[in-house]
Amino acid sequence: MIGLGHYLILSGILFAIGIIGVTTSRSVLRILLSLELLLAASNLSFVTFSKFNGDYAGQLIVFFVILVAAAEVAIGLAIVVLMYRHVSSIQADDLKDLKW
Repeated sequence: MIGLGHYLILSGILFAIGIIGVTTSRSVLRILLSLELLLAASNLSFVTFSKFNGDYAGQLIVFFVILVAAAEVAIGLAIVVLMYRHVSSIQADDLKDLKW
């Protein structure tokens, strides 16, 4: 039987992979994917606690987190496309060269 601890361990592993990806990668697309892993880990925790507590508050929070993630992807990819048009690269190191 899969218990609460198993889900939380999986959520913690996903969160750790996301944190490592955000802090170590130089590509903006990898950073965006790592942020999605962070959001997926938090969603898993919310749904897990919602299931084991017997209420639906966690699932409602997950719905709003998914809405925020969709907006983040749309805006993030638009920024990546504009950055590629301006700098011809999607490396995060090239962002420091942009000035007002």
